Amino acid sequence: MKVGDAMLVRLALIYLALCLVGCNSGSAKTHDSSSAFQGSYPIHVVCTTGMVADLVRNIGGQHVRITQLMKAGVDPHLYKASPGDISSLNEADLICYSGQHLEGKMADLLHQLSHTRRSVAVTDGVDKEQLLKNDDGIVDPHLWFDVSIWQQAAHRVLDELCDYDPSHAAEYKKAASVYDAELQKLHQYAREQLATIDSTRRVLVTAHDAFHYFGRAYQLEVKSIQGISTESEASVKQVNDLVAFMVDRKIKAVFVESSVSEKNIKALVEGCASRGHKVDIGGELYSDAPGKDGTPDATYVGMVKHNVDTIVQALK
Repeated sequence: MKVGDAMLVRLALIYLALCLVGCNSGSAKTHDSSSAFQGSYPIHVVCTTGMVADLVRNIGGQHVRITQLMKAGVDPHLYKASPGDISSLNEADLICYSGQHLEGKMADLLHQLSHTRRSVAVTDGVDKEQLLKNDDGIVDPHLWFDVSIWQQAAHRVLDELCDYDPSHAAEYKKAASVYDAELQKLHQYAREQLATIDSTRRVLVTAHDAFHYFGRAYQLEVKSIQGISTESEASVKQVNDLVAFMVDRKIKAVFVESSVSEKNIKALVEGCASRGHKVDIGGELYSDAPGKDGTPDATYVGMVKHNVDTIVQALK
């Protein structure tokens, strides 16, 4: 396909998306935050990421039907809604997304839809004192890597479901209590397992800056090539600086991410090799998306446990 033809196709898709929003929002009710659910069950909840979908699934149970927009291996920082996604969002009873600019390219769309569809950013319930920011003052959106913080996001989902569907509040609270206990157990597992790594080896090197909450919660030094978003390309200086750090500290392993290109990590390995320092790829971590459906890593608990076990095996 020629460049000009590709551009025409892209413009056509954008036009179709705008038409869908316009048509659907024209017939939709203006969102009333005080109104309870009055439709037929299950409640149709559209979630952006797998981590958010897992929260809603565990707490909502049989009373919710989930449409998840971003699948395994998808980078939410770069994700652009398709016309089909927009149609699903417009048909939703409730929209749940992560927030804190994780879904960067969908921010305007989510804001627009909040006027006609009940919407909630699950990280809105997190204690602001626990939020990490980069040098530009931008909040790091990867809150789920501190399990104790993600428990607060679960409480936000619980509050939203109880408010929207009070007739099943008791069931939501019971499910949330069970899930909260599971998350507490996961948090303790991560702390105990990662504590077995010798202090001189407790350095986690990844492609992009997704693991600072993880590092703070579980006492690891975290280094990465790109920032908290994958939108910007890594510079040669960033790669060279990290190579120098790894050679100086004699770092033996780096990690690739399931939703991020491996090219920068391979550049690190090659850069270290050129300076006589051998570095292995310690394994693949789940950063911005869980594993594939049907695998243990498809759940939030599964993805975190996979990461912990992979890091321990590589660094210990």
